[in-house]
Amino acid sequence: MLSVIIITKNESQHIARCLASVAWADEIIVLDSGSTDDTVAICKQFTDQIFVTDWPGFGPQKQRALEKAQYEWVLSLDADEIINDELKAEIQQAMLESTHIQGFEIPRLSSYCGRQIKHGGWWPDYVLRLFQRESGHFTDDIVHERIVVTGKIDRLDNPILHEAFVDPNEVLHKINSYSSLGAQKLLTQGKKSNLGLAIIKGLWTFIRTYFLKAAILDGAEGLMLAISNAEGSYYKYLKLRNLHCKQKND
Repeated sequence: MLSVIIITKNESQHIARCLASVAWADEIIVLDSGSTDDTVAICKQFTDQIFVTDWPGFGPQKQRALEKAQYEWVLSLDADEIINDELKAEIQQAMLESTHIQGFEIPRLSSYCGRQIKHGGWWPDYVLRLFQRESGHFTDDIVHERIVVTGKIDRLDNPILHEAFVDPNEVLHKINSYSSLGAQKLLTQGKKSNLGLAIIKGLWTFIRTYFLKAAILDGAEGLMLAISNAEGSYYKYLKLRNLHCKQKND
């Protein structure tokens, strides 16, 4: 028996495809943090377990969703992810047959502005998403949270399909959002930054993504990905610098 948990905010562009792909699950739980678009209305077409909450960060919010799950197995998805028929069958088989395994990592195939990316560190991008409810929990990180499972972990073969960035507008929105959260996370870890470090981090991220991890092989989208990754890193450390400056002035 499977519970699917999803957190949302203004995900009307993606959420219908995500929910339709897991309509076969025994329950779908959605935690929304104040969407101002049609997200909640769309979710109501697929599940009545929709909860509107405040926003404590990714890890705490997903843990809240997990605590509402009822069934033995839990599948955690982001609103821009899709389960195809092949992965559905593999998940169902794994839950039935894997009596001594508590969690499964699943490869994730992500698309960037319409192109599936096979390099740049984006593939196979194994993520732990399927686990026994009593054996797992989320870390309390406000961004880049993880599922921690006590027990044995195996891997599935078929990928989650991830519509990471649909168009440049979404790229810019996510760069701004995630760089802010990343800076806040680094601040709580006692990290410091300056303009020079921000520039170096951005340049290194571009070199690592485009050349060392071969995003160059993904054509124009690979170059776009490397640039946006570099921007995200640059702004994260620049915002960290600004947070320190603000602390000094307060």
